[in-house]
Amino acid sequence: MSPQVPDRPPEPRPPIERIAVLVPTYNERENLPVIVERVRRVVPEADVLVLDDNSPDGTGVVADELAAADEHVAVLHRATKEGLGAAYLAGFRWALERDYDAIVEMDADGSHRPEHLPVMLEAAADADLVIGSRYVPGGAVVNWPVQRKAISVAGNVYIKAVLGMPVNDATAGYRVYRAETLRTIGLDDVESAGYCFQTDLTVRTVRAGLTVVEVPITFVEREIGDSKMDGDVVRESISRITIWGARHRLAQIRSLLEREPRWHRL
Repeated sequence: MSPQVPDRPPEPRPPIERIAVLVPTYNERENLPVIVERVRRVVPEADVLVLDDNSPDGTGVVADELAAADEHVAVLHRATKEGLGAAYLAGFRWALERDYDAIVEMDADGSHRPEHLPVMLEAAADADLVIGSRYVPGGAVVNWPVQRKAISVAGNVYIKAVLGMPVNDATAGYRVYRAETLRTIGLDDVESAGYCFQTDLTVRTVRAGLTVVEVPITFVEREIGDSKMDGDVVRESISRITIWGARHRLAQIRSLLEREPRWHRL
């Protein structure tokens, strides 16, 4: 009898030293200086990249002024408004080209509180993706109408059911990705540019066998400006997710049939 070889512990993940915080903007000139100041205060070692989609209200000019005053702030000016996912993809590529270790997604409107970020970065020491979750114990949503919260909760329950993912808040937009995670899941063929972008990348991370950790956050609805969410966005997201769910279930059925002994199918 050969001696048993003990299971090797998993290889430790490399430390996170260089952090890029991506902040997409469209008409956020009043919110942007506040959110950048809060990020720089709570995580002073991080760099902030503003992704401005040619905001007509002058947000890009404000971003340039912030960058001129602080070497830890940079701006990526984009020609047109192409959607949240497209902005983040551009930011991911910018950060990966510059060898950042972790890349953060954060809204400009203050709904994602920078004060949660140190805990999320700490969790990333043992995770490939950290999600700031509204729908785990300790998470909360502040100032949302009952109907909007109901739609969000129901949407996440639906996503979890049809896609078979052990994630409670797959639509959350406050995240920490390790750079290697984005390289592993691939960005070139990402299907979505709108709000289902978050679910798309969550699915890819889970399917790649990577570790996803949800950290409770308090999500606070914006006080300044207008939300970019509307009914068309919700309908587009549900449509895409339903298609992905159908593909997932069909793949499961095919896999079962391929493993089933031939005589069972006679």
